[in-house]
Amino acid sequence: IHPKAIIHESATIENGVLIEAGVVISAGATIKSGVIIGANTVIGEDCIVGEETHISSNVTLYYSVSVGKNCIIHSGVVVGSDGFGFAPVNGKWLKISQLGSVVIEDNVEIGANTTIDRGALDNTVIEKGVILDNQIQVAHNVRIGQNTAIAACSAIGGSTVIGKNCIIGGASGIAGHLTIVDGVHITAMTMVIKSLTEPGVYSSGTGVQTNAKWRKSIARLRQLDKMAGRLKRLEQSFKDKNSD
Repeated sequence: IHPKAIIHESATIENGVLIEAGVVISAGATIKSGVIIGANTVIGEDCIVGEETHISSNVTLYYSVSVGKNCIIHSGVVVGSDGFGFAPVNGKWLKISQLGSVVIEDNVEIGANTTIDRGALDNTVIEKGVILDNQIQVAHNVRIGQNTAIAACSAIGGSTVIGKNCIIGGASGIAGHLTIVDGVHITAMTMVIKSLTEPGVYSSGTGVQTNAKWRKSIARLRQLDKMAGRLKRLEQSFKDKNSD
């Protein structure tokens, strides 16, 4: 334990722990055996960090966060910040208290600068074996199933449940209050706006092309509604002639 670490007298530090300079461990926190905590990391009140977990420098665990065994949390990660919970009242936004916490199970790896919000009522849960890349946003009350892998810059809306053994490509967006079943593969930059109830590979958007071709494609896309109307009228006219 570095002499410049600040550890509350009510915190529990088990044997074989390495705590570097500038670390703050708050009241009631429990640090299990074999844990490594990098410089300037803050462990909030009543947090639990499981055996052999490695937390890098400049990580923040808000109060009551639970981290399991053999996890790796990279620099800049924030776990347990408030979820984006607000209600419109009389023309203003009223903040809704976020009363849940975050539970990170065993063997989870969390990439640099990823943020995981605490639950509004129930907990946000990251199940065993999940791997999260850098700069991912996990909103309140999300549950991510075992062994799911999520690539960088993805964002998951509140109260969405992602199943086991899923793969989510980089920069994907998943709206809130959805369910994604086990074994789903979402390719990069896909926007998911409805629940996915069957395993398989899902994509959205269009592939890259030259700017000139893209501009032509967009021009045609804007004409689709008119073209669909003309086609419908032609089909109806054809049916009317055949009925005569």
